[in-house]
Parts: sequence; structure tokens; C-alpha cells
Amino acid sequence: MNLERVPNEEKLTLCRKYYLGGFAFLPFLWLVNVVWFFKEAFVKPTYNEQPLIKTYVKRSALGLLFWVAVLTTWITIFQHLRAEWGEVSDYLSFTIPLGVE
Repeated sequence: MNLERVPNEEKLTLCRKYYLGGFAFLPFLWLVNVVWFFKEAFVKPTYNEQPLIKTYVKRSALGLLFWVAVLTTWITIFQHLRAEWGEVSDYLSFTIPLGVE
């Protein structure tokens, strides 16, 4: 999508939709929001909708960093303690590695 061709009001609406969509456990939408609208929020000359876009981009970045921290922590803990958790970890695993007792 080329944001240059989109009116500013529509940019704000799209940015807001991606921001709110991230709350549906879809942090990828926050990543897309930050990547797509970073220039609109911080590089382009000032226009009326820019302060709100800037707010949504900042909040999307914070939400994305939060989810990256949470998922990294969970993956690290699970990988280190999977063998010790026994049957519970088997139920949580999609594939069970061979050779682990």
C-alpha cells in the first residue's frame, strides 16, 4: 500500500485500526503499524492528523516491545524447564522431541 496516495484522514483511520487490532493478541499488527506509519508520524511535515498518528505509533511500539519481552521470557523458560515439567510440558508441546526422558 502506498501511503502517499491516501488522504490524511484515511491514514489516521488505518493507523487506529492497526493499533486497536493489536489488542486482539495480534502484536504483528503493531509491528506493521510502526513500520508503515513511522515516517508519517516523525519525518513528514506537520499536518492536523499527525499528533494522533504519532501517539498510535508510539503506543504500538510499546505494545510490541511488551509482547516481545513476554514471548521471549515464556519461550526461554519453557525451553529450559520442559523436561522437568513432565506430562504437563508434553500437553503444551506441539511436537515432542525424541531422546528426552
